[in-house]
This record gives sequence, structure tokens and C-alpha cells, in this order.
Amino acid sequence: MAKVGYWTKLRDFDATPHDHLAFDVRGDETAGFTETFLIEIKKYKNEERIDKIKGTYTAKGVTENWQTIQIPLNLFTGLFDQTNPKIWENPMLARKDLDELVINLESRRVSKKNGVLYFDNFRFIKIGNPGQHIIDQPERKGMKTPVKLEGVEFARFLVDRLQGYPKEVLPKKEFPEDDRAFLTMIAKDTWSFFDHIVDREHQLPLDTIQLGETEPIASDGWVGDYTNVTNIGLYLMCLVSAYDMGFIPREEAVKRIQATLHTIEKLEHHESGFLYNYYDTTTLEQTSYFVSLVDSGWLDAGIYVVKNAFPEELKEQCERILGKHSFKFFYDEVEQQMTHGYFAHLGVYSDYNYGSFYTEPRAASYIAIARGDVPMEHWFRLIRTFPEEYGWQNQLPIDREKRTTLGYSYYGGYYEWEGIKFIPSWGGSMFEAMMPTLIMDEAKYAPEGLGLNDKRYVEIQMKYTLGELKYPVWGMSPSSVPEGGYSEYGVKVLGSKGYKAGVVTPHAAVLGLEFAPEETIKNLRELVRRFSIYGEYGFYDAVTVETGKVARKYLSLDQAMIFITLNNYLNDGAIRKRFHADPINEKALPLLTEEKFFEKNETLRSQKGS
Repeated sequence: MAKVGYWTKLRDFDATPHDHLAFDVRGDETAGFTETFLIEIKKYKNEERIDKIKGTYTAKGVTENWQTIQIPLNLFTGLFDQTNPKIWENPMLARKDLDELVINLESRRVSKKNGVLYFDNFRFIKIGNPGQHIIDQPERKGMKTPVKLEGVEFARFLVDRLQGYPKEVLPKKEFPEDDRAFLTMIAKDTWSFFDHIVDREHQLPLDTIQLGETEPIASDGWVGDYTNVTNIGLYLMCLVSAYDMGFIPREEAVKRIQATLHTIEKLEHHESGFLYNYYDTTTLEQTSYFVSLVDSGWLDAGIYVVKNAFPEELKEQCERILGKHSFKFFYDEVEQQMTHGYFAHLGVYSDYNYGSFYTEPRAASYIAIARGDVPMEHWFRLIRTFPEEYGWQNQLPIDREKRTTLGYSYYGGYYEWEGIKFIPSWGGSMFEAMMPTLIMDEAKYAPEGLGLNDKRYVEIQMKYTLGELKYPVWGMSPSSVPEGGYSEYGVKVLGSKGYKAGVVTPHAAVLGLEFAPEETIKNLRELVRRFSIYGEYGFYDAVTVETGKVARKYLSLDQAMIFITLNNYLNDGAIRKRFHADPINEKALPLLTEEKFFEKNETLRSQKGS
């Protein structure tokens, strides 16, 4: 028996011949019973048998009479490890090596806390109707071209729809000695991506382009005519940044933003009001059923920025779009955290919540609280450090004690490396830790909290990479893999879990600019000196440090982080000022100002919920 519920081993059971879990259940009419409960299936994430993943399903409608419940295995979405490329090739692998079955009767998950349930005849069965699974995509309605094109011909068709494309793979560049001129040059070149790699008809940025080794358009190149909602939100910020930098006039910035907002309003939405996660930039077809919390947050962040950058022209249109959204849709009221998202075609939420505090989703959480969509206590249900019994973490937390801020109790604590105290991220990457600083002025408003942690995080990223790993350059974050694909990279000691090292990505280096400007500029100069990593649109996406092999890709997400950071640095936090100018910040700003990470037994002023 489990502490609250029932647990049994499945002993690496292979459920691939089956498509449903079935069991019989009834409640005790005399003793009473819960009508709902949670079912969990767990398995190890990989052959190392350390980390587990789980799929869950909430059973409902229990009565005093015996009934058979049949649950499609495809609804245990957490078993589909989307970080594993093999799952995308063969989704049936999610049903192999099942290790545990749990009936979770924890009090927050049931409709009645006391009573009796009877279970019988647990079995895996095949009924021949497995239903859809999470990697299914909407059916495409037609061809993009009158005749089928492939390879280079199709790439040329897509390039003709764009506003420009690189002419050379490795243009000759001379970089100014003056640091401000050097950064401005990078900003100008990076802006060229957003000036050019945009579908002319729909004014949406493309997600990715990959240039050939010798020619921009070649058989080993690729044009990704799709985008996601984070790309769109950041693109809006990039248009404002181009105006700030003097690259385009106000009239052009407004015109282009209006065109993109018009496309946003035309796109097929989920009934919640949020966009789906991916769209085809050529046809505007929805290409994903998933509605993502973190991506929806970045879209709204971009809309708040343009609303406050050009209020006379854009406020009404922005408020119309923002008014359709409520982040309560993503809020798990039991865990008081935000779910990863919602699988619309399955009618279920993701099996996972964003629980770790010092990660990218804190921006979406801040926006959700600021809007009044979710309660302020959500911020304090995010995990600063994990409990000591979580033995998988890189180190045990220090001073993990109960603290109180704004009247809310939570556990604090910190990690320490080389005498530097810090709150860890999940993977030790720059992206997850620093991306929220594109819009949130943590250095200004949280000098003893998030802002201080940001500075220490960058310091450790530099010192560990240069000192411990002996790399000549630093900046690790999820990025393209020069040898092919995409993967997660980070400084392991900075994460609760920690990603692997090996690849440096320029966007991660640039994200450190405002916290270590001299070191960051030196690092960027070293990148262009050592590696063939700079093209017409600025830095290519990544380099394998040991071999010098460069991923000749431009990713909209990574280019945007570079460009927006440069604008913030060169123009006194221009994007952050637009975001903080919005009235929604009045409610949420104390979340930044009041928490002090490294004070022991902190008890701060203010009434709960004020």
C-alpha cells in the first residue's frame, strides 16, 4: 500500500500489444467514497534507471455499483518523453518497460477525503481503438505549390516568399574596436534576420533557416516555414527594438506590428482564447494541437510591450487580443502551479507542471498574477530548492527553511559553489535563467532576490566554463547541435538536475551582457576570433568547442534573445521599461521587490494577498 492510495510494481511490463488500461471499481455506500481519484503509470526515463516519468489520468464518476473503467493508454501523456527522438519515430515505445501503477488518493485529488473504494481485475487490454496520441498533428488541407517541389526547388519557393535571404555563408567582416560600435554592429546584423526572414504575405517570422556549408541555398540547407507563438511575441519586441535602435522609423514599426497583430487575430485559436503552439507561416494552418503556457506567456509579453511602445496606434488592438486570454486556463489549483499546457485533441492537460522557480516560466507566472488570473500564492508554490530527500539533485540545499514573504510561507534555501550562494535553475542553462530579464527588470526591482541571483548565475557560468571545463569561450544553453539536431546544454553545477556541456551558443553569452558587460564583450570577440561563427545575420546558432564545428543555423528564438538584450543594454532597458509601464505590474511588482533570497529566517512586511 502507498501512503495515500495503492501501489504495485509492473516489472518493466510491455504494454505495446495493448491500447487501454481497464479495472473494476465501486464505492462503499455505507462508508462513503470519493467519486474521483488519480491513476499514475510510471517508468524510467532511460536505461540509466535513475529518473522516472509518469502518465496520469483522473478517473471520475465512481458510484456504489461496480463499473468497468477503460482508459486509453495514449491519455497517459507523460509517458511520451518528447525529449527522446525515438518516441517521435515510434510512439509505441512509450508503452514499453512500465514500472509502477499507482492509485493516488491524496486528499487534494479526491472529492471526499474519507470512505472506501473497492478495486478488482486490473488489466491491460486491446479494444482496437487507441485514439489519438500527443504527437498527432492536424491534417494538412492541401499543397503549398501547384506542383510538388522538393529539396532546393522547394527552398527557393519559400525564399521567394520572404523579405530577403543571406547572399553569403561567411561574409568578410571587420569588427570595430569600440565596444559600443561592436555591439551595435551585432545588433544591426541580427536585426537583418527579422527584417528578412518573415513571410511577406502574413508577416510572421519563420522559426529556422539552415544555410549550406558553401552556399546559402543548398541541398544541405533548409528553410523552416513554421513558427510558434514565442517567436511571434519576441518578433513584436524585435520590431520595437528596431525602432529603438534607429534601424526603422516609427511609421514602419507600427505598420509591421499592425500586420502581425492582424495575422494573430486571423489564426485558428483554441476555445480558451489562446493560440495553438505552432503554425505554418505559408498557409497559416495550425500544425499543433498543444496549447502552451510558457509560449502563450511570451506572446502576451510581446503584446504588452508593443501596447506601451505605441499606445496611440496599437492600444485598442492589443487590448482586444489580451482580453481573450485568461491564464487561469493553465492553473492547477491542486498543486497551485502552472501546467505545461493542454492537448486539445485529447482533452487533457499535460502530466507535468512548471515547479522550479528560477526558470523561464516565471515570466508567464508573473504575467498571470499581474493580470489577476491566478492568485499571488502561486509564486510561492514554485520551488526555490528541492527537499533533501530528492537525492537526484546536484547538491543538497543549504538553509532550506520556512520563510515568509508578503504573508506567504514557503521553503527557501540555496546552493553554493566556490563560496557563491545561488538559487539553481533546472538545467544550468542561461536561457532558462535569464530569458525573463528581457522584460522583467530584476536587477532594479529585486536587487537582493532575482537580480542578485542573475548576477551570481552569470558569474558561475563564466568561471565554471573557463576554469573547470577549460573552454576558451562560455555560454551554454539549449541550442542547435552542430553535428545535427537540437539539444540541452548547461553548466551542471548551476542546475538542480543540470544539463551536459559541450556546445556554446552565442545567445547564451549575450544574455549575460547586463550582468557582466566587460566579460561578455570579451567573450563575443573571442567567439568571432576563434570560430567561423558569424554570418550576414550575426552569430550562427552554436559551436562545438572541441572541434570548432558550427551549426550554420539561425533560430528565431535565439536571434530574438540576442537582439532584445542588445537593445536593452544599449538603450537603458528600453523593452523592460515598456513592459513595466503597463498597469498590470502594480499588483505583481512586490513579488520582485520583497523577496530576499539569502537572508536567513526571512519574515517580511505586508499583509497576505495585498
